Amino acid sequence: MQTANLHPPGVRKLIAEARGLGRRALAENASKQILSRYGLAVPRSAVIRSVEEIEPALGSLNAPFVLKLISPDLVHKSEAGGVRTNLANGAAVRDAMKGMRDQAASRRLGIDGYLLEETAPSGQEVVIGGVIDASFGPLVMFGLGGIFVEILQDVSYRICPITVLDAKEMIHELRAAPVLSGARGRAPASETLLIVALMAIGGPGGLLLDLADEIAEVDINPLIVSSSAIVAVDARLILAEGPAHETR
Repeated sequence: MQTANLHPPGVRKLIAEARGLGRRALAENASKQILSRYGLAVPRSAVIRSVEEIEPALGSLNAPFVLKLISPDLVHKSEAGGVRTNLANGAAVRDAMKGMRDQAASRRLGIDGYLLEETAPSGQEVVIGGVIDASFGPLVMFGLGGIFVEILQDVSYRICPITVLDAKEMIHELRAAPVLSGARGRAPASETLLIVALMAIGGPGGLLLDLADEIAEVDINPLIVSSSAIVAVDARLILAEGPAHETR
């Protein structure tokens, strides 16, 4: 099984740019660029900043669309009206953009732009996270995604770097593991794809080890997995304190 490439091109440049703007976290679009360079699939997308940019962006994307507010002042976008889904066409995207802009103004939120994405395919929502622990170093976490990770607290952890066997054990340790296997008529989630994703984050050459000097926390929630695909729908990378030393 392949592992991630060490220092994929442009990753530390994205981090340096965020630090240069005084940001504590990377914007979602930058976070997803980094994930994709470590081998995780993300929705096809475009960053737009005005209504004039909507139609050109839609030309390369397939409906229905998702629009997300990119703001340095917003962490949980869905709770602040910063996510609109199931947008059928340019008119719907324009209306969603106007609503987000008005709501951001009322909350005095800065706007860096809007992330326009294709809707991810259906599947089971899981979460992969990670932190750089002061005692143990990089730790990777796995669990059911969406609201369930907070409500059920059904998660598993490993110290990095993990092996393929570690990744498999993390999946089967969950009390909700039968859900991923297709319990009660559900479509099963691909264990192979889940293992590949866990290795991309926590394995040798994975994101957490590769960027342990730059990243304090990784949160990929939800990561949608089906029998044939896996896509990181939302992602957040929190920067470690201190300046970046490289921009390659």
